[in-house]
Amino acid sequence: MALTPEEFHAHATAHGQLPLPPFVEWDVFPFEGAGMQVRPLVAPVPERPRRGEDPATCPHCPHRDEGIWLDEHWRLERVPDVGVPLLLALYPREHLDLADLPDERAGELGLLAVHLARAVEALPHIARAHVTRFGDGSAHLHQLVWARPEGQPQLRGSCLMLWDDVLPRYPAEVADADAATVAAALAASYGGAT
Repeated sequence: MALTPEEFHAHATAHGQLPLPPFVEWDVFPFEGAGMQVRPLVAPVPERPRRGEDPATCPHCPHRDEGIWLDEHWRLERVPDVGVPLLLALYPREHLDLADLPDERAGELGLLAVHLARAVEALPHIARAHVTRFGDGSAHLHQLVWARPEGQPQLRGSCLMLWDDVLPRYPAEVADADAATVAAALAASYGGAT
């Protein structure tokens, strides 16, 4: 039987202060482990509504016809002011979250993720493309594609998102040019228009 929120909290806090996870010692973790400690796990609380639970208040829906690439069902935009060389966000044009996608849109999402990863990794100064989706902040699906710069293996893996917050802002003109290259490659390999 699954644990209730209260049972999960009791289970997680039964041994007192939670230990630091092993990744604080990884060479990819951007912070020094000395002196760090895990925050106490707070007791369960009611879930807060996400932005856009009501499509009428969704911050993404008014932009459904905007982006560096569009097709009938999807749009792609470059996320500005980031430290990584390129961060792209893929949205369904219709107000849908991941679990709401009809099977046809879900299949398209998988194909688009592959085509985007190929296009990003084809950039000469990019080593890897990481694809993520977190759904706690917004009720409108947005899948992110993160570009890890070549020659920077310390930025690999899940810590790339942490590094993004501390790296200086990447030059916008370079990111704009890379985004245009990716959008053109996506249009050529998948369809849609820039």
